Amino acid sequence: METWGDDVPVGKLTDFARAVQATDGETVVFSWIEWPDKATRDAMRGMEANAEMMAEPTPFDGIRMIFGDFAPVFDAKANCAVWPNVIECASAN
Repeated sequence: METWGDDVPVGKLTDFARAVQATDGETVVFSWIEWPDKATRDAMRGMEANAEMMAEPTPFDGIRMIFGDFAPVFDAKANCAVWPNVIECASAN
């Protein structure tokens, strides 16, 4: 999912713009990928070693990108809390 900042407020302590040192006229883009499993995620990370692919120009300043892996806290489709290693589902009633 790729999203373009539409209503990204300035915070009192921190915010998206300060996190990436956005300047006037820049808009924060927020993206994420949901991998089916860690093996697929790890295989895709190998693409970073592909020098030819990494040499392609990008329309953004990649040095300010923030990366991270996150585990789900709530599965809306199943209506279940899934973190930390405890599954609690709401009844279907």
